[in-house]
Amino acid sequence: MVNRLTTQDAAFYFLEAGTTPMHVGSLGIFRQLRNGIDHEELLRLVEDRLGSVPRYRQRVREVAFGLARPVWVDDSDFDITYHVRRSALPKPGSDEQLMDLIARLTSRPLDSTRPLWEMYLVEGLSRNRFAIFTKSHSSLVDGEAAPEISQVIFDPEKNRAPGPEELWMPARPPSDTSLLVSALADLVTSPGEGIARARAAFNDVTTSVTEAVSALGKLAEVVRTATQVAPSSPLNATISRNRRLAVAKTSLEDYRRIRARYGCEINDVILTVIAGAMRNWLLSRGEPVTEATIVRAMVPMSVYTDGPESPDVDDPQAPGHVSSFLIDLPVGEPNAVVRLSHVAHATEAFARQGRRVTAQTMVRMSGFAPATLHAMSSRAASSLSQRMFNLMITNAPGPQFPLYLGGARMLEMYPVSPLLKNQTLSIALTSYDGNVYYGLNADRDAMSDVDVVRSLIFESLEELTDASR
Repeated sequence: MVNRLTTQDAAFYFLEAGTTPMHVGSLGIFRQLRNGIDHEELLRLVEDRLGSVPRYRQRVREVAFGLARPVWVDDSDFDITYHVRRSALPKPGSDEQLMDLIARLTSRPLDSTRPLWEMYLVEGLSRNRFAIFTKSHSSLVDGEAAPEISQVIFDPEKNRAPGPEELWMPARPPSDTSLLVSALADLVTSPGEGIARARAAFNDVTTSVTEAVSALGKLAEVVRTATQVAPSSPLNATISRNRRLAVAKTSLEDYRRIRARYGCEINDVILTVIAGAMRNWLLSRGEPVTEATIVRAMVPMSVYTDGPESPDVDDPQAPGHVSSFLIDLPVGEPNAVVRLSHVAHATEAFARQGRRVTAQTMVRMSGFAPATLHAMSSRAASSLSQRMFNLMITNAPGPQFPLYLGGARMLEMYPVSPLLKNQTLSIALTSYDGNVYYGLNADRDAMSDVDVVRSLIFESLEELTDASR
């Protein structure tokens, strides 16, 4: 029996293009142990956990003539040393050098002839630190059934006993003949099925409105927004494959104080901070900004179906789904508090409907899964026409306690979401151990000033913090 990619998995697999690698990145920075963590130890740890993520030993095999969706097959030549790699910065490696390295690694597409993931141990960081960077293709990560590998290698305890030894043997791959027979059988039983549909779903702009309504739920305000093409913006331009990366670390307590002062949600504060940063970035470029100027953001976010009416977004245990949400960020509004009020009202309508929205992009999540949630958020955003929004913002809550890798404590956690077609910037956030971490992935040429956005995030947060005192 063949293990065929789902329609959505196949769509993301074929969405891969020269300028839009569809992998999701996760960067963790750790305090080095006294005796250190070397490449061999990391290999052993990852190999010990691969049983929990079986897709990470499987590759995609396409069916001849495109008669059916591709299938997952065990990689008979699986080589853990190919996927878990070692890199180093010249000592003492700075944070700027690290971000430049991660940007280059993010720019490189994954090898489609092998399992679609890579992990890098980056040594040589200043202040006795090392980094772990993972790349996982969006088609590889599918919620609970197929989590991102970071979800299984990071531990809440400093010392974790190794799991039982596993002897993995790859299953015999299906023959070309059996794949063709299976594909023909599928075509007979489901004549409307075929890989052409998966390809077309992401290339045919004329279907964008229909897809949007189906994906976002039948909300009048959302439908009104979805049927409008996003405003012209320097955030949308032809992009290359090369990337720039900037990161920002902020205190979660600042967002909590602002939330308490104005009676909103932390997600509202985050979106307002980004709106303020986008406003000042546009002004720094000499772009015309009026009171009516907006930046339309695609915000894949958790929809809580079993939890309280107004759950705290930094609660990693709250159950929920991933759903796409379009919002017009009021970048034309000069007053930070008024911006927050506009954002809070816009998100409130979506939150009220959260318990009955049944979007096809929703995936059940549980427990700690920031990297997995970011991957699912990218999938949700990718399912809509990029003409409908200017910017993708993903926010995945993480635990408010330390995590460890082989006994080494994680100090910082930065997500890296992919760029979509004609999108010059994507913003991903993760809350972890008392802080909120921003990962800004930008096109190297179209947005060479991404470091300016990073600085403006701090300024925008400070503006809101001062107003809340």
